[in-house]
Amino acid sequence: MRIGLVCPYKWDVPGGVQYHVRDLAETLRGMGHHVEVLTPAEREESLPAEHATFAGRTVPVPYNGSMASMQFGPVSAARVRRWLREGRFDVVHVHEPASPSVSLLACMIATGPIVATFHAASTRSKWLAAAGPMARPWLEKIAGRIAVSDFARRLQVEHLGGDAVIIPNGVHVDFFAEGPRLPGWDDDAQGPTIGFLGRYDEPRKGLPVLLEAMRTVVARHPGARLLVAGRGNPAEVRDLIGPDLAPHVVLLGEVSEEDKAAFLRTVDVYCAPNLLGESFGVVLIEAMAAGAPVVASDLDAFARVLEGGEAGVLVPRGSAAALGTALCDLLADPERRAQLVARGADAARTYDWPVLARRILAVYETVLPAGGGGVRAQDDVDVPGVPPTDARPRNSRRRRVPR
Repeated sequence: MRIGLVCPYKWDVPGGVQYHVRDLAETLRGMGHHVEVLTPAEREESLPAEHATFAGRTVPVPYNGSMASMQFGPVSAARVRRWLREGRFDVVHVHEPASPSVSLLACMIATGPIVATFHAASTRSKWLAAAGPMARPWLEKIAGRIAVSDFARRLQVEHLGGDAVIIPNGVHVDFFAEGPRLPGWDDDAQGPTIGFLGRYDEPRKGLPVLLEAMRTVVARHPGARLLVAGRGNPAEVRDLIGPDLAPHVVLLGEVSEEDKAAFLRTVDVYCAPNLLGESFGVVLIEAMAAGAPVVASDLDAFARVLEGGEAGVLVPRGSAAALGTALCDLLADPERRAQLVARGADAARTYDWPVLARRILAVYETVLPAGGGGVRAQDDVDVPGVPPTDARPRNSRRRRVPR
């Protein structure tokens, strides 16, 4: 099958949607399918040249407690049209199609089998409330809808109508389960370690709550340390840490995928104190696959991943006192940690990418027309800002697809 995937966010900036598209593409190729990706990027050179096409650069806009990407207009539309023509896809799979991005442009310009995955977790979307009626005719061209969580499904149902099958984000389980630990942190005599992964400067990730909880932890476990991995300004975090907690907190900075896996295999407990805006919880699955017991906020998305508290410990979000108590109790109970590790490993296997890719392929099969036909690019899209002809934008890389 020839499959076109559209990612609306910058490929070379870490993010859940980008990772989802990347891993799905790799898995489908490993299953023998031809897969091409259309995506924006900070630098065109950062894209894998053999199977990715540069869609241009994006403008950051606040969305869902974070920053999303906006990309619209004639140049972007011309790139989308050319990619569709050259790809000769059997199906096009767009991600987050309701935002003003190349995903929405693909829905506008393409005709034929279109599948969409909805990732956003907000219960209400100001953009969709305002733009939903205008975008609905294009989004109604989507023949198969997928949501990564029940929250994401409810959002698209409320604003766009119809329904979606829930297929969650995936994880390459073996990648996290097998491999080395972080060098210098594999000595149990150093004291227990708690791990946190996320941007320092995103309040919704809950790092300040975890830092306050750590004061309770070090009172009961004086050798305990918190390993913090992610992007952000270290100086701002050190102000939150304070001199009393400084000996117990290590800022690792941004880590590679390999180092992230080693990080998760190293910690005695992984903590996710997130406060809002999570549609799923991939990092929880990664931690469980790596053999780390999980303590997390009781967000609906996290509760589903942790099977209502059977595969991990859930605490009231925003409560540093409850989080500190849960961490202390778990660090003091090796038998309970072993139980969570075993249950978590079983839970993680259900999210392995080959398992989920087969479910996504089943959705593709439902939208393919009898006798074939595939996806085509329309030349007469009557939408402001989208040209009806394929004027080639200057300074863009053109990749030839073998025929």
